[in-house]
Amino acid sequence: MRRTPLQSNPPSSHRTTRRILVVLLAGALALVLAACGAKQDTFTATSSKSFSIMLDWFPNADHAPLYEAIAQGDFRTVGLAVNPIVPSETEEPLKLLAAGKVDMAISYEPQLLLARDQGLKLVSIAALVQRPLTSIIALPSQHVRSVADLKGKSVGTAGIGYQAAELRTALGGAGVDPTSVREINVGFNLVPAMLSGKVAATLGGFWNYEAIQLQRMHKHPVVIPVDQAGVPTYDELVLVVREDEAHTRGADLRAFIQALTRGVQQAAADPKGAASLIKAANPDAEEALQVASIEQTLPAMRPSEASKPFGWQDPSAWASFSRWMVAHQLLRTNPNIGALPPFTNEFLPGQGI
Repeated sequence: MRRTPLQSNPPSSHRTTRRILVVLLAGALALVLAACGAKQDTFTATSSKSFSIMLDWFPNADHAPLYEAIAQGDFRTVGLAVNPIVPSETEEPLKLLAAGKVDMAISYEPQLLLARDQGLKLVSIAALVQRPLTSIIALPSQHVRSVADLKGKSVGTAGIGYQAAELRTALGGAGVDPTSVREINVGFNLVPAMLSGKVAATLGGFWNYEAIQLQRMHKHPVVIPVDQAGVPTYDELVLVVREDEAHTRGADLRAFIQALTRGVQQAAADPKGAASLIKAANPDAEEALQVASIEQTLPAMRPSEASKPFGWQDPSAWASFSRWMVAHQLLRTNPNIGALPPFTNEFLPGQGI
């Protein structure tokens, strides 16, 4: 999802509290990641092989663990010279991955399921963000406090098919006739569309990005994540590889995830330092916004079950969400039947050994 940084300053009254929360979060996250999985992978290497990963969009807080692991030498330790590549469009990563142009891509669970339905032989090997970030967002001036309040109003989306289905699901769950709501394709101009009053609300912005932008502008947005509005939960961001290489490059994939796990720990220990790495990779990023976003995103990078390792993908959640996509005619076939599953946990720490 394309997002355009806006400039504003963080409220000074929350700085002390935020520092305390960051320290507590870093400690808790380190304990969770250290304890995850009874078996642990350990890789060391004396040389590094090139490994390219295409981001889902421009470098931002979602990628903080990746840039931390690169900066701290964690990938070099396991024998990988990781090179992040920024796409020109959000549809590009999976297409280029399938064509063999990159070794891995960061994408969205819905996008991966759509790509596989179109015949691309790809598989997710880990969840980077383990629950939906996509949200319904509205400003107080529009008097939208709940999904039910959208009746008779306009809602902006980025024009993505599954977002329209998410909107219909949310409206139906709130007892609102979807025909009473006007959906407007505002592209990636979600925040400007709300600020200008073009739409009463949007669906497509992230609670860890657009919502924070508006909060920092003192707009006090109402934020309803789609999984709290009736849409089955899913992994917002996943790490995707080609199916054939999931069979032949297991050691590289395990090593990548081991290093990335360390990157999560490092980002949790020093969000400001992680934000500076994002700023270096993306000079247009507003650093204070990235700090706030990293702090809020890190908990969503942990599995809901403390016993599971970083990157865990819940089989029942994948099955439920794919059934939802089939029910909304987004997929031609049910990925849970017949074909190879769209994800695997075998490369995660302590799994598949």
